[in-house]
Amino acid sequence: MTSAKKFRAGLLQMRSGRTVESNIDAACKLAREAKAAGADYIQTPEITNLFEPDRKRLFSVLAEEERDPSLAAFRELARELKVYLHLGSLALKVSPEKAANRSFVIDPEGEIVARYDKIHMFDVELGAGESYRESNNYRPGESAVLVDLPWGRMGLTICYDLRFPSLYRALAEAGAGFLAIPAAFTRITGEAHWHVLTRARAIETGSFVLSAAQGGKHENGRETYGHSIAIDPWGNVIAEGGTEPGVVMAEIDPALVADARKRVPSLQHGRRFELAPPGDRGRLHLVDKAS
Repeated sequence: MTSAKKFRAGLLQMRSGRTVESNIDAACKLAREAKAAGADYIQTPEITNLFEPDRKRLFSVLAEEERDPSLAAFRELARELKVYLHLGSLALKVSPEKAANRSFVIDPEGEIVARYDKIHMFDVELGAGESYRESNNYRPGESAVLVDLPWGRMGLTICYDLRFPSLYRALAEAGAGFLAIPAAFTRITGEAHWHVLTRARAIETGSFVLSAAQGGKHENGRETYGHSIAIDPWGNVIAEGGTEPGVVMAEIDPALVADARKRVPSLQHGRRFELAPPGDRGRLHLVDKAS
């Protein structure tokens, strides 16, 4: 589901810290810059509101959605700027022991039109003393989410979701022509995989990929990769940032989605497979099951 109408996307690259108010101010400043540059749709990175590694302090600061000051401020900002404002994610308390890593899409009237909780938790050991256990603090989401915008349908994802291509195929098969992947990739994984994976998701699905990212060395010592990026449905990088905070602007032509999918109709050709029991020679066979 796409429209022929072009639009301008503003991707806000941030370096969020440990103070909610400062992060709100930084995001609002960048959003106003994006609006001044002609943005119709503005996306912020993952964990826009609070980059806090200490569990005790994290839960002492977090608020529930209905009381969160950042969400209230950003709803007012969307009304002020008259744009679709996509909060890549906010950290929000959902119980005394768990938070949600939650995206919001806010319309130009300040109304929330979509929410998405990050499904895949970043629980990894990268080596050299760098490890992450997102599931210690966050509750994973359970549902994929799409939202209809004036220019077409968008699939909502967050950061580590990027490594699970079946999610993106499902979103594209459900009509998404745009895939949002706001992120806070580590420097190590970003240098190795960011461009390969974001371009692959665009190519596999014939979709635009729009990814606002955290970048640089944060107040808590963590380094994120940055390189906020916009990729067209043929896999071309049409706009990209570096590691410093700023605005990355991209003009999006929804007609390119249909063009890419017509040239390589892989969404129509795809089939699902499952492993069958071992045969008489003890081999595993793939059984083709039509989509």
